[in-house]
Amino acid sequence: MESNVGLSMDEDLENIHRVVAAKKEKFNFFEGLYELVDLFTMTVLLLVFLMFVFRPVKVVGGSMLPTLEENQRLITAVNNGFFNSIKRGNIVVVNQPSYTGLSIIKRVIATEGQTVDIDFTSGKVFVDGELQKEDYIKEPTHLPEGVQFPIVVPDGHVFVMGDNRNNSSDSRNPGIGMIDIRYISGRN
Repeated sequence: MESNVGLSMDEDLENIHRVVAAKKEKFNFFEGLYELVDLFTMTVLLLVFLMFVFRPVKVVGGSMLPTLEENQRLITAVNNGFFNSIKRGNIVVVNQPSYTGLSIIKRVIATEGQTVDIDFTSGKVFVDGELQKEDYIKEPTHLPEGVQFPIVVPDGHVFVMGDNRNNSSDSRNPGIGMIDIRYISGRN
């Protein structure tokens, strides 16, 4: 009889250990599930935040050479109110309707109220009568494209040009013209 009692206690202890182990596994499963849901939620929130703050873009064409190469990928700050101060020299992504029907990436040369003048013979660009130091351009600006200069940038607009001035359709082209800042979707 003593051996039966000992086996019974051992069996009881084994059963208790099995129940405790099963509860631990169940607890670990739910703890792991909670951590997984928490990680997923944080990832989704981070992606949503990044969509409203930063946006990836791909450079199409050679109008921004030598600064940006064709097919280069960029991360731009979204123009959403947080980062809405567009300054001269910024590289911007423009979605303004134009004859191209495409988004364009260009450099801001002048902002509202400024006067732009280009001497196409010498290739020099002036903003408010001041010669611009443009060490980022591929070559001097010799291609007029149709806009008459000097020209004043209207309120709420910017004047943009590509860094590859003689291979760029930009604000010098009446089909594109001045860029309404509401159509600037991103900037560097």
